[in-house]
Amino acid sequence: MYREIEVKSEAQVKRINQLACDAPYEVWLSSGDMMLDARSLLGLFAMVGRRAHVVVEDDVAPRSLDRMVARMG
Repeated sequence: MYREIEVKSEAQVKRINQLACDAPYEVWLSSGDMMLDARSLLGLFAMVGRRAHVVVEDDVAPRSLDRMVARMG
């Protein structure tokens, strides 16, 4: 399951990383042919200025994912 976001700033990268670290499931960011673990702060900086998909496993509740993505923006 995934939702689309636009990563606009370094502050947003830090927020995405913190939310991913707090999540009880794995969170990934995907853009084109690149897929990064959202818990890897260094990798996330490559996403600044890009549209990306926030990807989680299918067994994660859609509302939980929606709340997390809303807080990432």
